Amino acid sequence: MGRLALLDCPTGLAGNMLLAALLDLGVPQAVVNEPLAALGLEGAYALEIEERRSGGLRGLHLAVRVLEAQPPERHWSRLRSQLQQAPLPESLRQRVLAVFGLLAEAEAAVHGHSPERVHFHEVGAVDALVDVVGVCAALLHLGVDQLVCTPPPAGHGTVRTAHGVLPLPAPAVLEIARRCAVPLAGAADLPAGELTTPTGLALAAVWAQRFGLPPAHLPRAVGVGLGSRQLDRPNLLRLVLADGAHGLGDGQAEAEGQDGGLEPRLETVLVQQAQIDDATPEDLAFLLDALRQAGALEAFSQPLTMKKGRPGWLVTALGRSEPEAAAALRRVWWQHGSSLGLREQEQRRWALPRRQVELPTPLGPVRVKQARRPDGRWSSKPEHDDLIALARRHGLAIEQVRATVQRELNRTSPTPSPARPTPTPTTPPTTPPPTP
Repeated sequence: MGRLALLDCPTGLAGNMLLAALLDLGVPQAVVNEPLAALGLEGAYALEIEERRSGGLRGLHLAVRVLEAQPPERHWSRLRSQLQQAPLPESLRQRVLAVFGLLAEAEAAVHGHSPERVHFHEVGAVDALVDVVGVCAALLHLGVDQLVCTPPPAGHGTVRTAHGVLPLPAPAVLEIARRCAVPLAGAADLPAGELTTPTGLALAAVWAQRFGLPPAHLPRAVGVGLGSRQLDRPNLLRLVLADGAHGLGDGQAEAEGQDGGLEPRLETVLVQQAQIDDATPEDLAFLLDALRQAGALEAFSQPLTMKKGRPGWLVTALGRSEPEAAAALRRVWWQHGSSLGLREQEQRRWALPRRQVELPTPLGPVRVKQARRPDGRWSSKPEHDDLIALARRHGLAIEQVRATVQRELNRTSPTPSPARPTPTPTTPPTTPPPTP
């Protein structure tokens, strides 16, 4: 199973604070430095890490000192090409591209031109590359596959940027929050200034499954990253590695090394549905994608015949049952859907234990989803996006890539471990017939 991470950011969210919290959790600096060296940034920066106190609480403070006299200008098209061609693990490449892609789209929207023309200033500088690549590499190193983040405060007042003095929340922060349905906490009781940066919010938006109160959990480790500003309270964020509620049922069994948490578990999910007969296929596809981006566990459509014999679609979204998660999905329905109503109900579902692993192959690493069957078998399915990326990189048919990955899966598949011991049948001794 992957790890659950909880991100608490009461006084703001910035990339350097999040990276400091990850280093405070014990992530080696080499995890950050190696992929940056693969991008050609070795010697271009130095990490200045210091244990400090803010409001009486300890934590790590991180500053990135740029060693290049004149860092090169970086447009999104050039930065994207650099990331695509660098020898990075595919899982890391995809996360970093997703973060910078979201930043480019937000900057393009607020400045009124295409993402290809975006010229990154603060975002594309060396320190932002260190933050984004370092945070993604560290989270993958820790095996985090589920992140829950509290709503970050966006700040108020103004901030001086490469574009001049801008109002707060920063325009790119508002655009990212709008696109990804991220709730922003009020900041009226905090001093004026920028509290959440575009880079910090883009990292959270790409990694977090939802924003809101954390689920019931058992904390295992806590990392604290400190901000630079002096406030009337501790200026920090906390990253907690935890066991989720489904793993808390039998702590004694887990402590004794038994199969606690490896049985199918009962969950409650929210089902939202609407019937739509006035949307184009393109609009419908956009709605489904927006629902997934807003935290839906899955979104899909089914054809049906509506009144007066008109063809239509039944659109369904499955989500978490928490009020904040449900509200985030409803906002997407109202913004991008044409239906005037929405049905909601809670349903129970049984879920098999699952995990995501990275499989080394001769073509490159591939993320693999694995589920544990009740008889102890692990079923495996490679991530299709990774197969496509490798097919494009090596100029192969996707069937060739899939066959190569399957051979590696067959060679390295986990040994089945039955959920419970199976008694070995005994055969009674047979008496040979008497010799005539």
